[in-house]
Amino acid sequence: MEALMDLPDFGWMRRLGESHLPCSASRHPLLGSNSDRLSGVCRSFQRPKHLALEFQKAQLYTGKERVIEKLWQQFFFYPSQWWDHRFDKRNPNYPDFKHKHTKDVLWVDRRSNPHWVQTKLSSLAEGVVPRSVFSWNSIIGQHTKNGHYKKAVELFEQMQLKGVKPDKFTFARALNACARMVGLERGRLIHEQLIAEGFQSDVFVASALVDMYAKCGSIRDAESVFMSIRHRDLVCWNAMILGYVKCGVSEKALQLYRQMQLERVLPNTSTFVGVLNACASVGALEEGRHVHAQIIQSGYELNDYVGGGLVDMYAKCGSIEEAFNAFNNMPTPDVVCWNAMIMGFVKCGFSQRAIELYQQMHSRQVKPDHVTYLAVLNACASIGALEDGRRINLQIVENGYENDDFVTSCLVDMYAKCGRIEEAFRLFEKMETHGVVCWTSMIVGYVKCGNAKRALQLYKNMQLKRIKADIVTFVAVVDACASVGAVEEGRCAHAEIIQCGYESDHVVGTALVDMYAKCGSIEDACRAFSSMETRGVICWTALIVGYVKSGNGEKALELYRLMRMEQVESNTVTFVGVLNACASLAALEEGRDIHKQITERGYESDDFVMSALIDMYAKCGSIAEACIVFDNHHTRSVVCWTSMIMGYVKCGCGEKALQVYRQMEFEQVKPDTLTFVGVLNACASIKVLEEGKRIHRAIIQSGCQSDDFVGSALVDMYAKCGSIEDASNVFDSMHNRSTVCWNTMIAGFVKCGLGQKALESYGKMQLELVERDSVTFMAGLNACANVAALVEGRRIHSEILKIGLESDDFVCSSLVDMYAKCGSIDEAHRVFSSMHSPTLACWTAMIGAYAMHGQGEDAILLFVRMTQECREVNDITFVCLLSACSHASLVDEGQYYYESMDSIYGVARLAEHCACMVDLLGRSGLLDEAEGMIYRMPSGHSVTSWSALLGACRIHGNSEMGQRVAEKVIELDPENASAYVLLSNIYAAAGKSERREAVHKMRIRR
Repeated sequence: MEALMDLPDFGWMRRLGESHLPCSASRHPLLGSNSDRLSGVCRSFQRPKHLALEFQKAQLYTGKERVIEKLWQQFFFYPSQWWDHRFDKRNPNYPDFKHKHTKDVLWVDRRSNPHWVQTKLSSLAEGVVPRSVFSWNSIIGQHTKNGHYKKAVELFEQMQLKGVKPDKFTFARALNACARMVGLERGRLIHEQLIAEGFQSDVFVASALVDMYAKCGSIRDAESVFMSIRHRDLVCWNAMILGYVKCGVSEKALQLYRQMQLERVLPNTSTFVGVLNACASVGALEEGRHVHAQIIQSGYELNDYVGGGLVDMYAKCGSIEEAFNAFNNMPTPDVVCWNAMIMGFVKCGFSQRAIELYQQMHSRQVKPDHVTYLAVLNACASIGALEDGRRINLQIVENGYENDDFVTSCLVDMYAKCGRIEEAFRLFEKMETHGVVCWTSMIVGYVKCGNAKRALQLYKNMQLKRIKADIVTFVAVVDACASVGAVEEGRCAHAEIIQCGYESDHVVGTALVDMYAKCGSIEDACRAFSSMETRGVICWTALIVGYVKSGNGEKALELYRLMRMEQVESNTVTFVGVLNACASLAALEEGRDIHKQITERGYESDDFVMSALIDMYAKCGSIAEACIVFDNHHTRSVVCWTSMIMGYVKCGCGEKALQVYRQMEFEQVKPDTLTFVGVLNACASIKVLEEGKRIHRAIIQSGCQSDDFVGSALVDMYAKCGSIEDASNVFDSMHNRSTVCWNTMIAGFVKCGLGQKALESYGKMQLELVERDSVTFMAGLNACANVAALVEGRRIHSEILKIGLESDDFVCSSLVDMYAKCGSIDEAHRVFSSMHSPTLACWTAMIGAYAMHGQGEDAILLFVRMTQECREVNDITFVCLLSACSHASLVDEGQYYYESMDSIYGVARLAEHCACMVDLLGRSGLLDEAEGMIYRMPSGHSVTSWSALLGACRIHGNSEMGQRVAEKVIELDPENASAYVLLSNIYAAAGKSERREAVHKMRIRR
């Protein structure tokens, strides 16, 4: 027996006899029992010991081979009775085939197999040997693990068609595949099937169901399954908690965790990670601290995943120092924890510390992954750390992540945000394959760099490559359309969004509303707004701002009231938008109410809100309240200072605006381009040339002289101050003259009475192929009117028709005015008659044209028709109407309309209207009545009124009154040259040469 035990394969033979042979484990038709075999072998050999051993060995091998051969014969005779495990073996010692009933086993690669086995196996048709449920489970699980979720579900259905009944593990794997591919409908069908199979009460299957429903977004179904489980294990609790977190109802996740504690179910790492994520998503810092204490008690504080969850929770709750402490308490943090801490710093705005932590991670030789690079590149992008970004780029290449789509996209984004868009594009071009993420990063980069046209071109290229856009792509494309006013491209993008099923997305919907509003298509913006199920404050604000920009302030305020009724909290942009609406309507009371709301919400310290308040009060005529807001704002930025300067300018208080600017200089607040524009407008309004020159020097020192708007404001200031040469020098020194600059220069020449120079500039603008707008044409038409250049005016009219600006109200008004001043009242009337629905400006221009030509009765008839059709008049309309009465000496009609301005038409009488009446009475020889009207003026004595009376005195030769009136004009306006000339002429006509000489000397002196 001792010798037999030394046989090489005896132990194998004994095992075969006990566990691997067919039929009875102790007796086999060929071999018999173990004891019989051993004793038989011993009796058979009465020879020398070495010969006996060889003989025994040969007999044993022969018996084994016969058994195996017989099993293979049974296998090929009826292969469907065997399970095939060849494709799902995890252990090479596990059998390849196993009998369904006898549990006999076979291996394909055994040396004891008959020689014909391999040949027959190769000719055996696929699927003849069925897979066991274990085998199917393994294959389904492997496909799910590899990301082939659809294939996994198809295999689940295929196994049942082949007659293999799924077990609980099969159902769990199939549900897992549905969860990963968000296949809710298929998941529901599997749910119905497992109920029919009686697995609904199994906790393992129920947990998989909860997970599937939660990941598919059907949290109610997940809750229903969870509540139906009587004996919930930890896996089930975790599935429900994580489901709540995934579906964005973290409050319920925390409630469930508390219930789990009450039922004394001990949490594990998955539980704590889920609960920490819930705390992070709702900013529940105190709850997070409580969970942290429980983690320490449970001994999980050193776990990498739990540690990463703690770091992430503290960072998202704004407690970055506690996050850093949790990170430092970890003895050997892995890459997940490092990533969590770096991302925490980035999210809390500590990008420099994030970069430093990454460098520390690098020095400790912790190998970063793609998440690390995404986080640290975002940090570089947020603070413009270009050199750090370039170093990280080299490390990315060294570690082999340069082909990772997300990492490369983040690199592109970093270079773009650091202002290196061409460098970003070169990196983009080097990539062999461009995924949607990379295309999107490049498109977003161009949008942020202000090159929206290039962004739209890239999007078209992306479409040609048949790369399917995602939500971020569409938002970037829509933003690009908004920034360049490309409403047609925006509509095409909208259609594609609908095709892709993204129209219900909150962010996409908001971007669409904003795009349509910025493009001036307010009706489309309203439709996009109405189609949204949930509207956030950004969406409401976009439409409010859209209404303001389209000139519909009333609608903007109405929408704001509706927003408040729906209890949507306003933000700074909302308040700025509604304050602008109040300013456009001069709705002072409404503005005051919004000011109270701003104070209640704690936004009174915001610079942009304060600037909007100052602007609103100034435009509503309450400059005193604007000053109070400004004075109460202690930490005034350049934005606030600029708003106060602009406010004074708008209210006609140019000197006050300059005082604020000097105070700003004294407090060493650095002005920006808008500040300079405002203060130059102040100089222009009060014609202080020397102050304007001083500010010009300050502009040069600050380096703002190349700014388009500043250059235009300088040209305008010099022109209005009468220094057209300085204006021309500034204009000539500008390298890139925009349409705005050309318009300002042309208008400057017109204001200085140099109409021919203005027309020459207009011609040069055409030669340089500068794009012209409505303001250009208005300036050109004013220049033609200035020099009575009818032919040139007609040529400009034809250009207006070619471009399609004939429907522009202000252009039409300028055309009517030009033709009238050029003496062609018939052409003026034809322009007016060609308009389908003339606006107030056009009606007023035509009345003014009749006034110029002395056709007072025609002007009155047109005014009557205007009140019937337009039903809207303003102060300028009455200036034109009263001038028409004056030129036609229609005293009674003029007095009637003057008296009825306030009572019938609701238009307040201003100094200009009084001046027209003074001119009317003076022309008719009613000088005493004219003088009396000036003294009765509610707004005080104006130079215009006294000048009109002075002209009448000269016409009617009333030297006594003329002398008195002229002295009054000189008193009010010492630099009024016409007053000196008229007074001198009066004295000359009266034969008072000495006084005439005195007036002449006074004029020279002043």
